[in-house]
Amino acid sequence: MFKNLKNDLPASIVVFFVALPLCLGIALASGAPLFSGLIAGIVGGIVVGAMSGSQIGVSGPAAGLAAIVLTAIGTLGSFENFLLAVVLGGIIQLVFGILKAGIIGYYFPSSVIKGMLTGIGIIIILKQIPHFFGYDADPEGDFAFFQVDGENTFSEILNAVNNISPGATIVAVIGLAILLLWDKVLSKKGKVFKLVQGPLVAVVVGIVFYNLTKGGGLWAISSDHLVSVPVPKDATSFLAQFSFPNFGAITNPQIWITAFTIALVASLETLLCVEATDKLDPEKRVTPTNRELLAQGTGNIISGMIGGLPITQVIVRSSANIQSGGKSKMSAIIHGFFLLISVLLIPRLLNMIPLSVLASVLFIVGFKLAKPSLFKKMYNLGWKQSIPFFVTVIGIVFTDLLIGIGLGLAVGIVVILIKSYQNSHFLHMEDKSNGKQKMKMTFAEEVTFFNKGAILKELDKLPENSYLELDVRKTRYLDNDIIEILEDFAGKAKTRNIDIKLISERGEVENPESYIKFFKLRPKSA
Repeated sequence: MFKNLKNDLPASIVVFFVALPLCLGIALASGAPLFSGLIAGIVGGIVVGAMSGSQIGVSGPAAGLAAIVLTAIGTLGSFENFLLAVVLGGIIQLVFGILKAGIIGYYFPSSVIKGMLTGIGIIIILKQIPHFFGYDADPEGDFAFFQVDGENTFSEILNAVNNISPGATIVAVIGLAILLLWDKVLSKKGKVFKLVQGPLVAVVVGIVFYNLTKGGGLWAISSDHLVSVPVPKDATSFLAQFSFPNFGAITNPQIWITAFTIALVASLETLLCVEATDKLDPEKRVTPTNRELLAQGTGNIISGMIGGLPITQVIVRSSANIQSGGKSKMSAIIHGFFLLISVLLIPRLLNMIPLSVLASVLFIVGFKLAKPSLFKKMYNLGWKQSIPFFVTVIGIVFTDLLIGIGLGLAVGIVVILIKSYQNSHFLHMEDKSNGKQKMKMTFAEEVTFFNKGAILKELDKLPENSYLELDVRKTRYLDNDIIEILEDFAGKAKTRNIDIKLISERGEVENPESYIKFFKLRPKSA
């Protein structure tokens, strides 16, 4: 595990700087105490990171759950009641893992997963534009189109243009220049530039810039444009930040409804993220999904027990980990310890980091997820791949992560039905036989009720006084609905003077009554 430390340590620093504002921002967007986001980040890194079978996935509080958390805290009456729902949600996730529900993630088409990654990349860029220019009205981690500050993604960008903070903007530009220089030039010049990551240098420059200009003036960065970690006065006030679940409310049915909702949404988001990160993994390792549900369930139980938000595996952190060269789970674990140590020892130093610098770091993450070349590649794959891809991307940008994925999946299912409709059989015309026009219809391997319309249409189009050869030698499954269509057609064939011959693995059948009997004897297989 430690053999990749030279890669995992620098990557963990980058993930730490990405995770820190997201932990705080998601807590703010959720209407929860800021410290609860940090707890979830720490538990997600250390506990879930250690238990997970994913080598490059990183867990923490999820933007996709922010709206659910915000509503639940208000509905359940107190934050302590909500924490009980988080604990119960974790227990339900353990049940999901034991029941091997992790297989669900494999049923999402590749085009939808790629659309998810690309959509998240675009959302990261769009959401970071206001922060880049020093306009921080909407908290970090609010990735929904309709934001908690009453604006939407695009109106927020327009507001930012009219509220540019010169100091925050210039330090963001400097940070972005450092990141590009590091990524494109310096990282290829020597080992030291791989060990010391560009984001760390950009953050240090941001802290120095803030301290040099904080006396006032045009280039000064005000405190509302900085990271805002809770700073306890002493050990007592630090411990007072922890909250504990109210187990007295366990009989409240609303608690259980919220718990099941958290378990379901968190599990789905995690499984989709696992599928996506496995695709991004340069080493193409496969994460055991049932083990991941067990790890996430354990993490949510612990997070809820000490006052933390619900946890999922998070694509933003995971992709930052991969892009920074993370090789093993040590990167996720170390980032969790960095969060813990920094909150304990250097909260005031963290509160000197301009959010605009962290926006420049996230710009790079977003661009690498949504490279323009991918759009061209997906378009060239044809409409069966490109339509679900683009619908997923647009859905994520204009709604939120789960709705966007749901739209992409729905379109993917429609595409499958269309292709199933088209590929149920093959009909072609051959030479005349005994003075009749010969038609040959070959059935596919599986023919279901989805194919009823296409087959019925072709049979009705057959001309009178013709000869139909029905080939079912390759067919392994034939739905009863199709058998009924053929049974009805057998009667029509007599009146239209259409002769029918069935060709199967068991031989040939020449008359309608015989082939209908054949199908009824084997209603599931031809």
